[in-house]
Amino acid sequence: MMSDLAGMRRDYEGDALAPENTPDAPLPLFEGWLEKAIETEGLDANAMTLATVDSAGHPHARIVLLKGFDQAGFRFYTNYQSQKGNELAHVPNAAVVFWWPTLQRQIRIEGSVAKVDSRQSDDYFARRPRQSQLAAWVSQQSVEIPNRDWMQERLSRFEQVYSDQEVERPPHWGGYLLVPLAVEFWQGQRSRLHDRVRYTRRDEHAQEWHRTRLAP
Repeated sequence: MMSDLAGMRRDYEGDALAPENTPDAPLPLFEGWLEKAIETEGLDANAMTLATVDSAGHPHARIVLLKGFDQAGFRFYTNYQSQKGNELAHVPNAAVVFWWPTLQRQIRIEGSVAKVDSRQSDDYFARRPRQSQLAAWVSQQSVEIPNRDWMQERLSRFEQVYSDQEVERPPHWGGYLLVPLAVEFWQGQRSRLHDRVRYTRRDEHAQEWHRTRLAP
C-alpha cells in the first residue's frame, strides 16, 4: 500500500547560510558547494533539473548533467533537435535546479541560454567514451520510435561506419551555455525556517551582483 505521502517529512539541520558570510559573487560559493556535493553525492552531484518553455508558454523539465562552468556561465550538452533544443531555439531562457539531499542543499539558477561555439563542442565530444559518441548519432532524441531493436540496428550501422576511424561530432549535437541572471542558494534548517540567499544582476554583462536574504 502507498505510504501516507501527507505524513512524509524530515527535519533539516544544515549549516547556517547568511548574506554577510557569503562572497560578493555567486560562482565561488557555487564551486564550494559543488565540491562538497561531489564528496557526498558522488557521480550524481552534477545532475540538475533543466526547465524550459515551449512557444506556447508551457513548461517542461528533465534531468541533464552539468559539464562545465566558469565566469561565462554553466555548460551542458545535448541533441539540438531534441524537445529541449527546439524549445531553447524559440525561447532562449531556462532555469536549472541542483538538489543534494545529503547536504540538505539546493541551488537554483536562471538566465539566458545560447549554443557554445563549435570548437568547444568538438573538444568535449572528443573526450566522451566511444559508445557515448556513437549514441549521439544513433538517438534521434524525443522522436517516437517503434521499439528498442530500432536503436540497436542503428547502432550496428554506425559501428560499421566508424569501425576504422574516430567518431566525429554530429552537427545536431553540441553544447549550451546558461548565462545566469539569478542564482539562489538554499540551506535546509530546523522547523522549516530555511536559509535562502539570492544573487541577482542587472543583465548578463554586469559584473556586480546584488545579494539578499529571502524568507523561507
